Amino acid sequence: MNELHPVLATRFSPLRFAAAGPLADEQVDLLLEAARWAPSAGNSQPWAFFTARPGEPDHARLLKHLAPSAAAWAPDAGLLVVTVAHRFVEDTDWAYSEFADYDLGQAVAHLTIQAQAMGLACRQFRAFDLDALTADLAPSAGWQVVSMIAVGRPADSGAARRERRTIADLLAAPWV
Repeated sequence: MNELHPVLATRFSPLRFAAAGPLADEQVDLLLEAARWAPSAGNSQPWAFFTARPGEPDHARLLKHLAPSAAAWAPDAGLLVVTVAHRFVEDTDWAYSEFADYDLGQAVAHLTIQAQAMGLACRQFRAFDLDALTADLAPSAGWQVVSMIAVGRPADSGAARRERRTIADLLAAPWV
């Protein structure tokens, strides 16, 4: 019987990050390259990322929008990533992209698995002031801030991981 790939089996979202400093340019580039190769509806690639590392002016810019719960651990990550989806497309027959969030999720999953393969960990979160961050970043028309990802060396081993639902639970019909 085949087994789950170790990169997937060992992936976890750390509760804290080791304050190991910022990720190197090459590491950030590789994470974004992995996201770039994610599949998307019609190859539309409706995602973008705003990145900031400790010591960079944009890092402080992002930190001021964090909720207290995220402010307790996110600043120690070597990289913060704001995820942005291209939900609305002007001057097209389809003004709303119903797949943008799904496609962004694919890109984030690719980035997450690449991070794991590099010995890093990702914690995806939404504990920030969405309206204030959106106003601060001022994305172009049709683009919307969705979430953030903290990437870095985990300070914990993941030993206190949450249990996952079983395959039977995943196949249960919630619509019945």
